[in-house]
Amino acid sequence: MTKNTFFKRKGPFLLSDLFKNIQSNKKFNVTDIKSLEEANKNELTFFDKIDYINFAKLTKASYCLTTEKLKIYLPKFCIPIIVKNVLFDLCVVTKKFYPDADIDAPDTSLKAPKNSNFSKVKFGKNILVGKNVSIAKNTIIGSNTIIEHNVSIGQNCVIGSQIVLRNSLIGNNVVIQDGCKIGLKGFGFIPINDKNLRFPHIGKVVIKDNVEIGANCTIDRGSINNTEIGQNTFLDNQVHIAHNVKIGNNCMIAGQVGFAGSSVVGNNASIGGQAGVSGHLKIGNNVKIGGGSGVIKDIKDGITVMGYPAVPLKKFIKNQKK
Repeated sequence: MTKNTFFKRKGPFLLSDLFKNIQSNKKFNVTDIKSLEEANKNELTFFDKIDYINFAKLTKASYCLTTEKLKIYLPKFCIPIIVKNVLFDLCVVTKKFYPDADIDAPDTSLKAPKNSNFSKVKFGKNILVGKNVSIAKNTIIGSNTIIEHNVSIGQNCVIGSQIVLRNSLIGNNVVIQDGCKIGLKGFGFIPINDKNLRFPHIGKVVIKDNVEIGANCTIDRGSINNTEIGQNTFLDNQVHIAHNVKIGNNCMIAGQVGFAGSSVVGNNASIGGQAGVSGHLKIGNNVKIGGGSGVIKDIKDGITVMGYPAVPLKKFIKNQKK
């Protein structure tokens, strides 16, 4: 992940200040929090599931929140920080680095766009734009749309009416139809007795070139990683994409499909209307998912599935004949 342009980061912090159980004569500085694959020297990461073992083995992070069972998979230079609940401690530490990322406060820098700043952009009526927004030439912005601070939009884009763009980087030739909400905080919290601890979402939404997003879609920004939509992928109306989801290139996703957090979809996938994909799954390349299906397991390349739970199409048809 590149430098975070959407949230101000505090720190660096001493490792011993972040975790009181760390006993050391050395002063270890922690500069930021990133995922296993994105973290570098002096940065903190987290490893809570065996599914991410390959990322753990290759991480460049200096420190890692993890469990006693999982610490053996980390590189020798990475200092394991053993905790009972990885996500809880990650939430607490992330709040220290990014205290403004757990609640989406309104952008108070919004103003009507100046023609001198966007001379080759066409605007409708009642549009508000935040500080440091970048909009390239030949892009059209529909009426009553809000583009918050530091959002970047490429050239030849069509951004419809009544849209909110926040914490997002949008490529060239992208079409976003009316009513979409992109880059808002996802559904993330840690239940604690009678109070839920909000998890800060410090990632962003990255939409690649030639993507089309149908009306009233919602795409949440990433929690630690980014949410990404690959090139030439088309979303129908009312699709929901949760935090950290990654959709590949050339995918076709029909109306009212929902993706839970951190699922990854390969290239050339086709997903029928009202299908649901559970969190932390891997959907391969050239996969087809029938309408109304519920995907609760990984799907390998080239397989067509249907039903709830989703099974290979031949098995689904066979079960219908019983």
